[in-house]
Amino acid sequence: MSLQGKKILIGVTGGIAAYKINYLIRELIGQKAEVQVVMTAAAENFVTKTTFSTLSKKPVYSDFFDHDGTWNSHVELALWADVMLIAPCTANTLSKMVHGMCDNLLLATYMSAKCPVFIAPAMDLDMYAHPSTKQNLELAEDFGHIIIPAEEGELASGLVGQGRMAEPENIVKNMEQYFQKNKSLEGKTLLITAGPTYEAIDPVRFIGNHSSGKMGFSIAEEAAKRGARVILISGPSSLKPVHINIEIHRVTSAKEMYDEVFKHYENVDVAIASAAVADYAPKEVAKEKIKKNDQNLVIELVKNPDILKTMGERKAHQFLVGFALETQNEEENAKGKLEKKNLDMIVLNSLRDDGAGFRNDTNKIKILTKTELLEFNLKSKDEVAKDILNFLEAQFLK
Repeated sequence: MSLQGKKILIGVTGGIAAYKINYLIRELIGQKAEVQVVMTAAAENFVTKTTFSTLSKKPVYSDFFDHDGTWNSHVELALWADVMLIAPCTANTLSKMVHGMCDNLLLATYMSAKCPVFIAPAMDLDMYAHPSTKQNLELAEDFGHIIIPAEEGELASGLVGQGRMAEPENIVKNMEQYFQKNKSLEGKTLLITAGPTYEAIDPVRFIGNHSSGKMGFSIAEEAAKRGARVILISGPSSLKPVHINIEIHRVTSAKEMYDEVFKHYENVDVAIASAAVADYAPKEVAKEKIKKNDQNLVIELVKNPDILKTMGERKAHQFLVGFALETQNEEENAKGKLEKKNLDMIVLNSLRDDGAGFRNDTNKIKILTKTELLEFNLKSKDEVAKDILNFLEAQFLK
């Protein structure tokens, strides 16, 4: 069951084919997928919310506000989904989607979606053959959306031709093929480190940095979506993994991260060290809170174990990826780290680039190997994760 555990958001628009969504939901639930339905007001002329809600076992949304004034967040709906399906997709909704019109909850949800979008058009044959429909479908494909073509058969008008929404079993097959095709890391185990480390000074205070862990968590989620088993070792972070293929281990200090990494390192195929590990830690940790008595406080620091360097030294079959956050001589320093630590590739970001580095939801990176240098534009960290894994796969799986 290739759709087991997948979160599928179905956007139902106002076409007679809306009745087929009942059968589609039953098929998806039978595959142990989670289904959430959003529908337009026009769709309610064909199928009731009660039917969809009963089949999906989830409330169905058609407006931004419920009768009791509760806000239905289009952003939360969109971010929940692994895939969004617009079915049936009328000529009206298709046109609005590709031209940026946003006048209902379904369209607002679509415009917030970061997941793959499938479109199953349904309309009469002359509408389907109209140049504007053809152009809009081409535009949707240019956006990266997946079109499930309408099928031949008898239409609601009584005419016979192309325009019927694809049968539910064919929609399911398209989704299955997509997810099977995109399991590029299936059978591989990835170890990913993320977040900061905190080095205790006393029971209250610590030395740390501003890393949120967002980059490492984004890479972990993307790798899991591609079928990998992911061992995520995270320093202190408020983030939580979502995908069931992610096994998380929480640590605090560099020493704890070192110990946890080498519990697993020998048995992984790929290791991605995106954590911002503290280079130094206090030599002595005070057992009680240090009182503010003196004008100056001197703390002696000692070097932490170099996790990435040790990974490079112990590397056997693993493909090893490091990160470099630099403020000057960026490329030169990154190349030096690549060589010195025996890495296969390194991801470089500069704190001099707006929107890059710690805490941001965006990042701007360069990827270096011994022979290549590839530069990327500023993107969301989820998109950067895709770039990193695409490059990694081209190197590791070739």
